[in-house]
Amino acid sequence: MGNVATPRDPNWPSAATMLRDRPVEDRRNVGLIGISTYATSLTARSASSTPAAIRAALERYSTWSFSEALDIAESVALVDFGDVDAPDAEGGAQRVATALSGWDPGIALRLILGGDNAATWLALRALSGGDYSNFGLVTLDAHLDMRDGVSNGSPVRQLLEEGLDGHHVVQVGLADFSNSPAYARRAHDAGVTVISRDVLHHEPVEEAARRAVAIAGAGGRHVYVDIDMDAADRMAVPACPAAAPGGLSADEIRRFVRAVSVQHGVVAMDITEIDVERDSADQRTVRLAALLVLETLAGVRRRLQWP
Repeated sequence: MGNVATPRDPNWPSAATMLRDRPVEDRRNVGLIGISTYATSLTARSASSTPAAIRAALERYSTWSFSEALDIAESVALVDFGDVDAPDAEGGAQRVATALSGWDPGIALRLILGGDNAATWLALRALSGGDYSNFGLVTLDAHLDMRDGVSNGSPVRQLLEEGLDGHHVVQVGLADFSNSPAYARRAHDAGVTVISRDVLHHEPVEEAARRAVAIAGAGGRHVYVDIDMDAADRMAVPACPAAAPGGLSADEIRRFVRAVSVQHGVVAMDITEIDVERDSADQRTVRLAALLVLETLAGVRRRLQWP
């Protein structure tokens, strides 16, 4: 059911038509790259390419934003830089660094498709060149990712140990019964700001997004945003092994992504923790991820109206 072909209609251009192989001169360009990590996942997962599945799911959507009464394809382009080969294997970190270097300076935002959360450490490490003095981090995640060792449960701890200032790290959506006191103390001691799932019961996600970017980007820092899909309710994301009942709704995640994407200081974002082999027949997880790509483009388009 999930792979039924879509009809071709010249009056209904699909979002897949926004994919380009080079920047478009009269558009705000967003760069897209796949970093399909999986080998160090705490939950065994398939090697199937999530980035390829998300690209294919763009065919299911149009370029028309009904809420804003505009066609985002008229002002935004999605420049596809392909996928990094074997990012988990020996030399993978260098391949990621090479793939993320030398991009056209006109790229407004780099959008990374994982892979598990190991992609976050690889991508931010590559973008910073190992010097985190001008970077902050925002995560939307049910988990702190402060675990010992090297896995998809450790990227935030790894980044902090490499020099990322915890006072410029904001973790949004932390869930009850998904973390431990030891790792919560580790985050606290590092100066990390936490906006828990409980806070989001009372504070609009847009306000949480603005607050998170302001803290992470204080002093003019570039902001990297990690969207870990297991922050969502398990009903919405069956392809996310660690998602739990009672997480964020699909709508809340879409609104959060658009709210962070509009912020000029946000230079990169990833979408992680999807295993396409676990998805439902209707591809609800991958289709939500494709919508997050479009919400990112809609947010970047709105930067044209902001100083």
